[in-house]
Amino acid sequence: MSLLIGVYGASGCGRGIMPLLRAQYPQATLIFIDDGHPPGRVNGHDVVAWGDFLEGRSENRAVSIAIAAARTRQDIAEKCEAADVPLVEARAASVVQMDEVVIGQGACLSPYVTLTSNIRIGRCFHANLYSYVEHDCVIGDFVTLAPGAKINGAVTIGDHAYVGSAAVIRQGLSIGAGATVGMGAVVTRDVPPGVTVVGNPARPLTKG
Repeated sequence: MSLLIGVYGASGCGRGIMPLLRAQYPQATLIFIDDGHPPGRVNGHDVVAWGDFLEGRSENRAVSIAIAAARTRQDIAEKCEAADVPLVEARAASVVQMDEVVIGQGACLSPYVTLTSNIRIGRCFHANLYSYVEHDCVIGDFVTLAPGAKINGAVTIGDHAYVGSAAVIRQGLSIGAGATVGMGAVVTRDVPPGVTVVGNPARPLTKG
């Protein structure tokens, strides 16, 4: 029985993940799942609602969650688990992965991502173009690295954290759960949970 893969999200993130899965699974049927998008086609693939995906003819289904918002990603992952639909990893052929790297279900690894050695990564990890994770890092669930994010060695990143484009995190630091590292920030100190830091060196964002 042929595999049916649904890319959850037909917006920019989903349109970037779909070609990776098309290359990985040339025999599979690939569609977009998007409850907020009118039925139709996007980039040559059908767009359906979640209910329609579940009611399709194929019993061999899997989902890739291509949603940037971490909390929404978690909600969808829980919905898939409740429906007994497994998550599939999307991985570009150019990804570099070295020794002793463990990655949870449902990762999306874009072109030219590098994961070196002895790394532990949680569920539904998103690593965008040219981002890297160095040795001995521990990364939680539903973490997002924007394009060009640089995570140096022995860094710990909590669940739902976001690291912006071209940001740099110094070796040995801790980024708390739900924290946001702004675009281009250079992080030289630990970031507490839920805090947004910006600048070089990175400092907490103040609202004024």
